[in-house]
Amino acid sequence: MDDEVIPVLRVADADAAVRWYERLGFTRQWEHRFEPGFPAFVEVARGRVRLFLSEHAGDARPDALVYLRRDDVEAVAADFGLQVGELPWAREVELRDPDGNRLRIGTPTD
Repeated sequence: MDDEVIPVLRVADADAAVRWYERLGFTRQWEHRFEPGFPAFVEVARGRVRLFLSEHAGDARPDALVYLRRDDVEAVAADFGLQVGELPWAREVELRDPDGNRLRIGTPTD
């Protein structure tokens, strides 16, 4: 198995967060709860990109930032009604999920 990094993002409502991430092409892979009614821990994935979304208070800090490289930043920006920023290294847009976590999405300019 190759090494992999999977960011953990704090969310208040995993189902609402999954619906938001589905707009970016992510799909729910699995969900774990220690017991019914307990906080959820969910994995979403888009291709090889994976994120863990956790309702557990101690797992992650609010207002995290994840950088995601994609080749279609214009489509993402249009879907969310945002303008694409032109930077020396990429064309980028920044989104906030329902819990305030930031996703900076960029298409490299090289």
